[in-house]
Formats: sequence, structure tokens, C-alpha cells
Amino acid sequence: MKSLSDTSLFKPVPSRTEAKTDMTSRVARQIVDLEATAREAKTKRLRAARLAQEADAPAPPPKKSVPKRSKKA
Repeated sequence: MKSLSDTSLFKPVPSRTEAKTDMTSRVARQIVDLEATAREAKTKRLRAARLAQEADAPAPPPKKSVPKRSKKA
């Protein structure tokens, strides 16, 4: 026969306020995780669109060098 440990035999029952707090924390974490997932997906989509736009755009013409002025003494 298996021996039962004390922690598996009697589980502590959270109080009513602890249960509500735990539920609120769990729901808040889910909301934050969903928002983070949506933000990452949007960032990935926008990055792909920007890279595609940059690939389609022609290369900018090289800038002409401006001769430097010599200092007068």
C-alpha cells in the first residue's frame, strides 16, 4: 500500500477572499497574455509589411559630396 504524504491527504481550502483574489489574478494574467500575443502578432505583421515595402522601393540615389570650406586664418 502506498503511503500518503500529509500534503496530499489534506489540501488547504482557501478562504473566500483568497479564492476571489486567485481568480482575479488568473483572469488578469490571461488578459495580459492575450494582449501580448496580439501585440506580437501585429508587430510581426507590420515588420513583414515594412520589409516588403522596402524591398519593392528603388534604392535612393547616392548623395553628392559637398566640398568642405577651408578655414581662413
